[in-house]
Amino acid sequence: MIALIIGIVVSLVITMIGTPTLIRVVHKLHYGQYIRQDGPQSHQVKRGTPTLGGVVIVLAVLLGWGASALYRYCSQHIVPSWSAVLTLFAMASMGLLGFIDDFAKVRKKQNEGLTVKGKFIGQFILATIYAVLALMLPTKSGFPSAQAGMSFIETPFLSFDFAGRFLAIVLFVIWVNFLMAAWTNAVNLTDGLDGLCAGSSMVAFAGYGIIAFWESYHLRGSGHPGFTYAVSDPFDLTVIACCAAVACLGFLWYNCNPASIFMGDTGSLALGGLFAAMSIATHTEFLAIILGGLFVIETLSDIIQVGYFKMTHKRVFKMAPIHHHFELCGWTEGKVVVRFWMVELMFVIIGLMIFYTDWVVRSGL
Repeated sequence: MIALIIGIVVSLVITMIGTPTLIRVVHKLHYGQYIRQDGPQSHQVKRGTPTLGGVVIVLAVLLGWGASALYRYCSQHIVPSWSAVLTLFAMASMGLLGFIDDFAKVRKKQNEGLTVKGKFIGQFILATIYAVLALMLPTKSGFPSAQAGMSFIETPFLSFDFAGRFLAIVLFVIWVNFLMAAWTNAVNLTDGLDGLCAGSSMVAFAGYGIIAFWESYHLRGSGHPGFTYAVSDPFDLTVIACCAAVACLGFLWYNCNPASIFMGDTGSLALGGLFAAMSIATHTEFLAIILGGLFVIETLSDIIQVGYFKMTHKRVFKMAPIHHHFELCGWTEGKVVVRFWMVELMFVIIGLMIFYTDWVVRSGL
């Protein structure tokens, strides 16, 4: 528990101190955000607001977990797990892709960075590397982390011949690519109003912190009664989720309306990659649809808008993603953000209830 507290404190301190420092640096470099011209006109006043704030979020999570891991190694001789390294790799690599996109925007002095094709290729490469490493690297449980953390890969395919194994590996890589692309883009779409993505992500990762801690307490072989989990290294995942939640909290201090800094794609892609990796590592890929319910709604609104417009040349919403629709309906930006936080909180509560109910049913209690 002390290791968890250390990680939380370090992440929060780094975010609270690092964000204003980054704001000053970005101001000096004139790396301000460029606002889309077809968006709500009220957003034009945000032009020039410092961006790249996601750099601090990523560093806060990495250093927070690192401080926790160092304490556990020095006090208990517990070596950092590959499960944690893989999860952090997903976050950092997607964050790097977002940084390249953000940097391209400020260099071009426009709101378009990497092309859609370029971003997709980058996501595909990084997700594939993550999937391959997940199949190769050992964990404390003695299994590849993908086997220990995903029901999809825990199939009879692994006991079949070479063709069966090859098929399982290919399907796993495709599945990971889908999850990474889906969640990184979903979180990225949510990052459209001051504090919306940071606050929603804080709630979502707090939910994952609870889930990972529960799995750690009821880890297979721990001797606790009831259903136990075969997830690999869940305490490390607890630390990462909690560090992400408090990093978003600290960043929100400067990102709430009116924002002093934006997280940019650096932050949104990193948080999306981390969310996807947490769902894989905690064996909750489908429950994540509930836990990240707000992100799903934002994505569906965009898909519906584009698809319906292509078929009928008419719009379902005044503007997509859906948070802009409510703005154009007359809601203030602050009202949209707070109410969307409440929606995400309700989704997380429902997700936790489903998770606990599943445990009770499997335990037969």
